[in-house]
This record gives sequence, C-alpha cells and structure tokens, in this order.
Amino acid sequence: MNTAVSAPFAPKYGQMLSPEANGILVLEEFTIDPEAARKEQPGFRAAMAAVALTMRRLLALRLFIAVVAIANLPLFLLSSGWEIYVISLALVVAVHAAVSWLNRHEPRIKQRRMLELHLHREQSANYRKVRDAVKYVIDAPARMNENLYLELLAAKRVALHLAMGTVALLDTSDDAAWKVRIIREIPHAA
Repeated sequence: MNTAVSAPFAPKYGQMLSPEANGILVLEEFTIDPEAARKEQPGFRAAMAAVALTMRRLLALRLFIAVVAIANLPLFLLSSGWEIYVISLALVVAVHAAVSWLNRHEPRIKQRRMLELHLHREQSANYRKVRDAVKYVIDAPARMNENLYLELLAAKRVALHLAMGTVALLDTSDDAAWKVRIIREIPHAA
C-alpha cells in the first residue's frame, strides 16, 4: 500500500488564499488609475452610445424604406390615372436607389463607428488591463469587457461568469490606485 502524501493542490492560474478565505482562488490582480478611470468613463459611455445610435438609425432607415415600398403597392394597384403610375414608378426607383446606397455604405458607416470605439479602447491603459485580465480568465467578447469596465467603475463587485462563480472585485479604499481582483470560488467537496 502506497502511503505517500500527495502534494497540496496548486492551481494552474492564480494563487490560493489562506484557508480562512473559504476556497477563493485569485485568478488575476492588478491596479488601475482612478483619475484616468473617472475621466474616461463618460467617453466610453458616449462611444458605446454613438455606435448603438448609428445601428438604430440604420435600422430605422431600412424600416422606413420597407414601409414606403409596401405602401406603394396599393397606390399602384388601386389607381387609374397615369399620374399615379408615374409617382409609383418614381417611388420604386427611389426605394431601389436608397437600398443600393444603404447596401454600399452601411458597412463603412458601421466600421467607422466601431473604429472610433476601438481607438477609444486602445487609448485607455485601464481598459487594456481589464480586457487582458478577463481574456486571461475567460474567453469573453469585447462588449462584455466594455460593460465590465464600466460596471467596475460604478460598483464594488461584478459577476463575470455566473456558472463558474467568477467575479471581479474593485477595491477603492486607496484613492491613489484602485485594486482589481478577479476571483473564483472553488466549490467545497461534500
């Protein structure tokens, strides 16, 4: 019978806290600059709102074009004068031109807004720290990183991935440097 004592569990990522920490694993720990965070928070919100507004405007324009195209059909079918046929034909041509313009320019408009948001992200050292830490822990899409960053600036604790019990804690007790810890609770064996 082998009575060798097995080595204590050493996590691949992070460090185990003391036994009184009740199975909490620190996956990542870093500090962010509070002054920069306070300054860039409105900029992030504005950049995200500009992207969302652009998408809503493009969708509204597509819906308006669809309504005009559908409303043109009864006008065309229920009329008897040649003037209505000319108006109907002009509407068809206008709808076709508008859809063609949208199909050609919509990707560029979306790309321009997304590029502005990307440049805003990359200018923020705090955001890059949060993004890199979250990518290190879980595979998260960029929009989750932005929401996490904004929520971290507004709250003390934010859920990242509920199924795995991963949370980000923001310690604002030191006003010179805020400490962010990404932790995971390890379930106790029954």
